[in-house]
Amino acid sequence: MQASPPIEPSSAQENEPSLWKWVAKVASSVGLAGMLCCVAPAVLFMLGIMGGAYAISFANFFYEEDGSAGIGAWVLRGVAVIIGIGGFVLFKRKQNQCSIDPKRKRKNLILIFVMIAVFGVGIFLTLEKLSGWYFDKVIVPAKEAELNAQAPQ
Repeated sequence: MQASPPIEPSSAQENEPSLWKWVAKVASSVGLAGMLCCVAPAVLFMLGIMGGAYAISFANFFYEEDGSAGIGAWVLRGVAVIIGIGGFVLFKRKQNQCSIDPKRKRKNLILIFVMIAVFGVGIFLTLEKLSGWYFDKVIVPAKEAELNAQAPQ
Protein backbone atom coordinates (compact mmCIF):
# COMPACT_ATOMS: atom_id res chain seq x y z
CA MET A 1 0.00 0.00 0.00
CA GLN A 2 1.37 3.38 -1.00
CA ALA A 3 1.30 6.31 1.36
CA SER A 4 -0.53 9.36 0.09
CA PRO A 5 1.62 12.40 -0.62
CA PRO A 6 1.65 15.10 2.05
CA ILE A 7 -0.84 17.91 1.62
CA GLU A 8 0.78 21.16 0.68
CA PRO A 9 -0.42 24.30 2.46
CA SER A 10 -1.66 25.92 -0.76
CA SER A 11 -3.81 22.91 -1.69
CA ALA A 12 -5.15 22.54 1.85
CA GLN A 13 -7.20 25.69 1.42
CA GLU A 14 -10.77 25.24 0.33
CA ASN A 15 -11.44 25.63 -3.37
CA GLU A 16 -13.30 28.64 -4.66
CA PRO A 17 -17.07 27.97 -4.48
CA SER A 18 -18.76 27.19 -7.80
CA LEU A 19 -20.73 30.26 -8.86
CA TRP A 20 -23.35 28.35 -10.90
CA LYS A 21 -23.99 25.66 -8.30
CA TRP A 22 -24.32 28.28 -5.59
CA VAL A 23 -26.74 30.39 -7.64
CA ALA A 24 -28.82 27.32 -8.53
CA LYS A 25 -29.16 26.30 -4.88
CA VAL A 26 -29.86 29.74 -3.47
CA ALA A 27 -32.11 30.99 -6.30
CA SER A 28 -34.26 27.86 -6.23
CA SER A 29 -34.56 28.21 -2.45
CA VAL A 30 -35.54 31.87 -2.86
CA GLY A 31 -38.16 31.12 -5.51
CA LEU A 32 -39.64 28.19 -3.62
CA ALA A 33 -39.76 30.05 -0.29
CA GLY A 34 -41.54 32.97 -1.91
CA MET A 35 -44.21 30.72 -3.48
CA LEU A 36 -44.53 28.13 -0.73
CA CYS A 37 -48.10 29.27 -0.11
CA CYS A 38 -49.21 27.92 -3.50
CA VAL A 39 -46.62 25.30 -4.36
CA ALA A 40 -47.04 23.32 -1.12
CA PRO A 41 -50.81 22.75 -1.46
CA ALA A 42 -50.43 21.96 -5.17
CA VAL A 43 -47.76 19.34 -4.47
CA LEU A 44 -49.74 17.88 -1.55
CA PHE A 45 -52.82 17.70 -3.78
CA MET A 46 -50.80 15.99 -6.54
CA LEU A 47 -49.61 13.40 -4.03
CA GLY A 48 -53.18 12.81 -2.82
CA ILE A 49 -52.39 13.98 0.70
CA MET A 50 -55.02 16.75 0.66
CA GLY A 51 -58.21 17.35 -1.25
CA GLY A 52 -59.08 20.28 -3.49
CA ALA A 53 -61.16 22.16 -0.92
CA TYR A 54 -58.41 22.03 1.68
CA ALA A 55 -55.71 22.97 -0.86
CA ILE A 56 -57.65 26.08 -1.84
CA SER A 57 -58.35 27.06 1.77
CA PHE A 58 -54.65 26.57 2.56
CA ALA A 59 -53.63 28.86 -0.31
CA ASN A 60 -56.38 31.39 0.48
CA PHE A 61 -54.93 31.83 3.96
CA PHE A 62 -52.08 33.79 2.36
CA TYR A 63 -54.23 36.05 0.15
CA GLU A 64 -56.86 38.76 0.60
CA GLU A 65 -60.50 38.41 -0.53
CA ASP A 66 -59.75 40.28 -3.77
CA GLY A 67 -56.89 37.88 -4.63
CA SER A 68 -54.06 40.26 -3.80
CA ALA A 69 -51.19 39.15 -1.60
CA GLY A 70 -51.99 39.15 2.10
CA ILE A 71 -49.75 39.34 5.15
CA GLY A 72 -48.86 35.65 4.92
CA ALA A 73 -47.70 35.97 1.30
CA TRP A 74 -45.59 39.01 2.15
CA VAL A 75 -44.03 37.18 5.09
CA LEU A 76 -43.02 34.34 2.75
CA ARG A 77 -41.58 36.85 0.29
CA GLY A 78 -39.64 38.44 3.12
CA VAL A 79 -38.27 35.02 4.07
CA ALA A 80 -37.25 34.55 0.43
CA VAL A 81 -35.32 37.84 0.50
CA ILE A 82 -33.62 36.80 3.75
CA ILE A 83 -32.63 33.47 2.16
CA GLY A 84 -31.18 35.34 -0.83
CA ILE A 85 -29.20 37.70 1.40
CA GLY A 86 -28.02 34.78 3.52
CA GLY A 87 -26.84 32.92 0.43
CA PHE A 88 -24.96 36.01 -0.73
CA VAL A 89 -23.28 36.47 2.68
CA LEU A 90 -22.31 32.79 2.89
CA PHE A 91 -20.83 32.93 -0.62
CA LYS A 92 -18.83 36.02 0.36
CA ARG A 93 -17.46 34.27 3.47
CA LYS A 94 -16.61 31.13 1.56
CA GLN A 95 -14.95 33.15 -1.21
CA ASN A 96 -12.89 35.09 1.34
CA GLN A 97 -11.30 31.81 2.45
CA CYS A 98 -9.75 31.50 -1.00
CA SER A 99 -6.74 33.45 -2.11
CA ILE A 100 -8.00 35.06 -5.29
CA ASP A 101 -7.57 38.50 -6.76
CA PRO A 102 -9.63 41.20 -4.97
CA LYS A 103 -10.96 42.51 -8.30
CA ARG A 104 -12.15 39.02 -9.16
CA LYS A 105 -13.77 38.69 -5.71
CA ARG A 106 -15.65 41.96 -6.27
CA LYS A 107 -16.75 40.86 -9.75
CA ASN A 108 -17.92 37.50 -8.35
CA LEU A 109 -19.93 39.22 -5.61
CA ILE A 110 -21.65 41.50 -8.11
CA LEU A 111 -22.37 38.53 -10.37
CA ILE A 112 -23.73 36.37 -7.56
CA PHE A 113 -25.97 39.17 -6.28
CA VAL A 114 -27.44 39.87 -9.72
CA MET A 115 -27.80 36.19 -10.59
CA ILE A 116 -29.51 35.28 -7.30
CA ALA A 117 -31.89 38.21 -7.74
CA VAL A 118 -32.70 37.49 -11.39
CA PHE A 119 -32.96 33.70 -11.12
CA GLY A 120 -34.74 33.86 -7.75
CA VAL A 121 -37.39 36.24 -9.10
CA GLY A 122 -37.60 34.19 -12.31
CA ILE A 123 -38.20 30.96 -10.39
CA PHE A 124 -40.73 32.76 -8.16
CA LEU A 125 -42.67 34.08 -11.16
CA THR A 126 -42.52 30.73 -12.95
CA LEU A 127 -43.83 28.89 -9.89
CA GLU A 128 -46.52 31.55 -9.46
CA LYS A 129 -47.71 31.10 -13.04
CA LEU A 130 -47.56 27.29 -12.93
CA SER A 131 -49.30 26.99 -9.57
CA GLY A 132 -52.01 29.44 -10.70
CA TRP A 133 -52.57 27.38 -13.84
CA TYR A 134 -52.63 24.14 -11.85
CA PHE A 135 -55.11 25.56 -9.35
CA ASP A 136 -57.42 26.78 -12.15
CA LYS A 137 -57.23 23.62 -14.29
CA VAL A 138 -57.05 20.86 -11.67
CA ILE A 139 -57.64 21.87 -8.06
CA VAL A 140 -60.68 24.16 -8.49
CA PRO A 141 -62.61 21.52 -10.50
CA ALA A 142 -61.65 18.91 -7.88
CA LYS A 143 -62.92 21.21 -5.12
CA GLU A 144 -66.22 21.72 -6.96
CA ALA A 145 -66.57 17.96 -7.41
CA GLU A 146 -65.88 17.41 -3.70
CA LEU A 147 -68.46 20.01 -2.68
CA ASN A 148 -71.06 18.62 -5.10
CA ALA A 149 -70.49 15.10 -3.73
CA GLN A 150 -71.01 16.34 -0.17
CA ALA A 151 -74.12 18.39 -0.94
CA PRO A 152 -77.39 16.74 0.15
CA GLN A 153 -79.60 15.78 -2.76
